[in-house]
Amino acid sequence: MSEFSSQNLADQTALKLRRCILRGDIKPGDPIKERDTAIVMGVSRTPMREAIRMLSKEGLIELRPSRSPIVAELDVTSATEQAAVLIALENLSVELACESATKEDLDNMQQIVEHMDANFYDFDPLDMFEIDMSFHTAIAKASHNSALAKTHQAFQQRLWHARYLAARQRRNRDRVVAQHTSILKGLKMRDKRAACSAVGAHLSQLAEDIRQQITNQNARKGK
Repeated sequence: MSEFSSQNLADQTALKLRRCILRGDIKPGDPIKERDTAIVMGVSRTPMREAIRMLSKEGLIELRPSRSPIVAELDVTSATEQAAVLIALENLSVELACESATKEDLDNMQQIVEHMDANFYDFDPLDMFEIDMSFHTAIAKASHNSALAKTHQAFQQRLWHARYLAARQRRNRDRVVAQHTSILKGLKMRDKRAACSAVGAHLSQLAEDIRQQITNQNARKGK
């Protein structure tokens, strides 16, 4: 098997495992037995091991010496601190994207918004969440600042679990589509103030939503 196909299989395995965690099929604190999970997913232990390593970098999985890794517990303080950083990165992304976004970048974002609008309630909530996150990734890429795009991706991945829990509780197509459309309008006008204002409105409840969902989850577990 080529190096590319091996990595591609690991990426696919990581995607499947990530979605299992987000859906709650594997819960925080549950062990992930490499051999058994690989068998269930129909892959060998090598791509499973790499997938676990990838998700540990995202903060979804906690590695433990000489023991099976476990699904990481969500921590309120860490998540809200990371949310504050992510919001700052989102604002910087739109500022730079106002200067650097190409027509292709803007057209791509327009397609994402239209896709969300047309399929919001028809798609699985996790599928729609991933589409939503792709819009924010597209903005970071449209900054054409590779350091910013990589940093944004890292923080977005670290908040993936907590942010999905929050998004799942606040599903409203009109609100989400209107807010993304407002951000895109600011970008198309190259208006930094309008774009940042739209981002601020969109993410104003992010930290509180994350805090509430983690608190609720911990309460259900008796913490």
